[in-house]
Amino acid sequence: MDKPHLLCIGHRGAMGHAPENTLRSVHKSLDLGVLCMELDVYYVDGHIVVFHDDRLERTTNGTGYICDKSFEYLRSLDAGDGEQIPTLEEVCEVINSQVCLNIELKGADTVAPVAALITKLVANGWDVGDFLISSFHHQALLEMKRLSPDVKTGALIRGIPVDGAKFAEDLGAFSVHPALDFVNQQLVDDAHARGLKVFVYGVDYLEDIAKMHAFGVDGVFTGFPERVLENYIQKKSW
Repeated sequence: MDKPHLLCIGHRGAMGHAPENTLRSVHKSLDLGVLCMELDVYYVDGHIVVFHDDRLERTTNGTGYICDKSFEYLRSLDAGDGEQIPTLEEVCEVINSQVCLNIELKGADTVAPVAALITKLVANGWDVGDFLISSFHHQALLEMKRLSPDVKTGALIRGIPVDGAKFAEDLGAFSVHPALDFVNQQLVDDAHARGLKVFVYGVDYLEDIAKMHAFGVDGVFTGFPERVLENYIQKKSW
């Protein structure tokens, strides 16, 4: 029997196997065979750094808000197993256009530098269609569309919106990204009726992966890519 299709997106690299949002996690995700990967970025002290939280304590030996720190201080920290906080440029050097990349914008002032980096990467051979820019800050998605109209955007949400996926359609988004705890069949069907893809985050267990496939979602963000890759067919495409 043929395997069904479900896009596997390595969450923060492969955060179930290596410290999240580090080069080790990126390498692990590639080693597992993902064709799409998700990372989070802040713009700090003139650098696009790959990091998830607004504070440093959970995943590093540092303290305080990431945006209050110098790049030198951030690079001095242990981000897990001796890994440094990487820059987005360093991550892209490792990826080398092998996989599609979902960049989640965190904090302020990330849009322009990320747009500029994508322009540079496309000029050096990357496909603009390999990028997907997402954020909970939907104004940032509008700004990205203004600066880089050809770059796909994905609207992240917590909770169940009262108007289904209309908000994402109004943003001109390519996709809507709900949390596992809040996705339902009605939202998936409404998004698809509006021509939107549905990518669900926080999907790490086999029963949840199967449930999302039954809902008809287009892909899942997972810290354990092998659990999807062993059971579903992939393609290098959003």
